[in-house]
Amino acid sequence: MPLNEKAPATRLMQGNEASAEGALAAGVRFYAGYPITPSSEIAEVLAYRLPAFDGTFIQMEDEIASMGAIIGASLAGAKAMTATSGPGFSLMQENIGYACMAEVPCVVVNVMRVGPSTGMPTAPAQGDVQQARWGTHGDHPIIVLSPWSVRECFDLTVRSVNLAEKYRTPVILLMDEVVGHMRENVVLPDPASIPIVNRVTPTVPPEWYIPYEDNPSGVPAMSHFGAGYRHHVTGLHHDVRGFPTLREDEVEDLNKRLFRKISDNLRDIQQVEAYALDDAEIVVVAYGSVARSAKRAVVEARAAGRKVGLLRLITLWPFCRRALERVFPQAKVLVVPEMNRGQMSREVKRVNQGRAEVRTVNRTVGRLIRPDEIMAVF
Repeated sequence: MPLNEKAPATRLMQGNEASAEGALAAGVRFYAGYPITPSSEIAEVLAYRLPAFDGTFIQMEDEIASMGAIIGASLAGAKAMTATSGPGFSLMQENIGYACMAEVPCVVVNVMRVGPSTGMPTAPAQGDVQQARWGTHGDHPIIVLSPWSVRECFDLTVRSVNLAEKYRTPVILLMDEVVGHMRENVVLPDPASIPIVNRVTPTVPPEWYIPYEDNPSGVPAMSHFGAGYRHHVTGLHHDVRGFPTLREDEVEDLNKRLFRKISDNLRDIQQVEAYALDDAEIVVVAYGSVARSAKRAVVEARAAGRKVGLLRLITLWPFCRRALERVFPQAKVLVVPEMNRGQMSREVKRVNQGRAEVRTVNRTVGRLIRPDEIMAVF
């Protein structure tokens, strides 16, 4: 580095703070939300920071309204986000389904805590994994990412916004209380180096625009309210012009396209991290804060001469099936630790189909799983 060039500043940041900074870096200019532990710091930071970016922050009356507000802002052309936890995430589900059907890009950060119901508001859990996938009714694709560090809270918030804009879909960033509240020294990237994705907008005259016209990508160009284009928005099954339909061919075409735009792009969407997997006979499959404990368990097991590796899931949904299948030739045991009663292990077992023994480590007591508890099942 040249002597006259300043080194990037190191900052002590909280995961929630890093997520808020990532949202700003990705171009989020509208946030609507309702404070709820343990995600409130995201709202607090954005309430202070957004006005400096000519953005808008609104504290809503509840999480249902919060989700409705970011859908409306996105339809008007803004990159929009909200954040919540447990009970609030439950309230958002109907409008998440609306955003899936109407193809409205937006980001929902869910910092998980112990449930069900009010549970333990300040304690960590990973109990919303299946709700993130199946919480809203009906068949629908969804993208869910999960960070394990403060820096990754920043990076994956940027990535969540980019994926939402690229594929016209809600994206859920599924953190947990440990990741949201812990503090680490981080160096944030130069803003000029951050890849930014913006939604595709129409290039044809308004009279030629077909709002839900299919194309090779499966992602139609999106007009903005007030830009002179007719864009009918509904949660009903609709034809290519956005108007409700009961025609079987139109309904089937819509359903197939909604899934195709995700399934055809798994290589772009799915992300994992492999550690010491080349010769691993025992493979730990973990995500979020528990993956940190899992990595320590792997390091200690390796030091003791055990052939253990870690497959860290960064994309939770769509499930990274191919990444798991790559470990089957040598893996004899799969270990799935998680702060729930076995939500992701169900998916691992579905893909495994008896090829390896699956062992689980499950805790729902409001604390992080320790490395020794994972090593105990090796």
